[in-house]
Amino acid sequence: MRLSLDALETLDAIEEAGSFARAAERLHRVPSALTYTVNKLESDLGVAIFDRSGKRAVLTAAGRELLEQGRELLRQAESLERRIKRVAQGWETQLTIAVDEALPLDRLFPLLSEFDAQRAGTRIRFIQEIFGGTWDALIDRRADLAVCAPGEVPAGFGICSREIGRIDFVYVVAPFHPLAEAPDPLPSKLITRYRAVVAADSSRRIPGRSSGVLANQETLIVPTLIAKLQAQVAGLGVGYLPAYMAEPEIAAGRLVVKHPELTRESAPAHIGWREAEEGRAGAWFRERVIAEAEASRLFPQSAPAATANSAATAAVS
Repeated sequence: MRLSLDALETLDAIEEAGSFARAAERLHRVPSALTYTVNKLESDLGVAIFDRSGKRAVLTAAGRELLEQGRELLRQAESLERRIKRVAQGWETQLTIAVDEALPLDRLFPLLSEFDAQRAGTRIRFIQEIFGGTWDALIDRRADLAVCAPGEVPAGFGICSREIGRIDFVYVVAPFHPLAEAPDPLPSKLITRYRAVVAADSSRRIPGRSSGVLANQETLIVPTLIAKLQAQVAGLGVGYLPAYMAEPEIAAGRLVVKHPELTRESAPAHIGWREAEEGRAGAWFRERVIAEAEASRLFPQSAPAATANSAATAAVS
């Protein structure tokens, strides 16, 4: 290879300093060493980099192109050097965080701003999953950290976990749905006459699960909790939704809170990680998520009406 980083650094310094002599001072080298480097580069490339016909050597068109592209190569080389050093210090090149849809993703954005101050150089990627899919992403190594993973921790996969809170759910129907006018508490036999809207479990490896669907009840399966919310507002079915998500629609009169005969507790939410594979970025986020949860800043607060109707899981109707 005819180009070297040393030659490109020399060229950059000459252009920035304005002369060979000042560039030599900046690089702590003698001017003759810079002249030799430039002459050799011109010889190796077979092009003139500087026009020396005047009192002051100036870059030729080829020299200007070499400088501009060379500076980009220098930036990339410096970036690579920093990244290699970070990896050696335990910082991951990329950290993927799987977040269950029951937790608003923007609750984690302040942590990302804090992490930027670490200057770790780790690329952060968020993915959203539903119910068991959050655990599944961790098990399948599609994610390094699982946040708001609901239900029981899958056994046999070497996953570490900690409960960080609970998610409140509310049972809601559209105001024009037949169940809206039915007296509370709603008998299960009555509920089974109407279709439930279910957000599909996004698991790939572990068995998918559902909750809140009664035996012999017809279901409409949708891909996300947002789609589930929209389907219930449209009156296409009934079921539980995260309270924070349903509350604006309840306040606007587009959904009505109902009370099933069989009540359910709120859903436990966990943070999960693979301890043997955890790097510095993963550990940093894990500790900060736990701290935010302990300070009650992570999970949305539910209105009293919604709290009275909480579901057992974060995934489905």
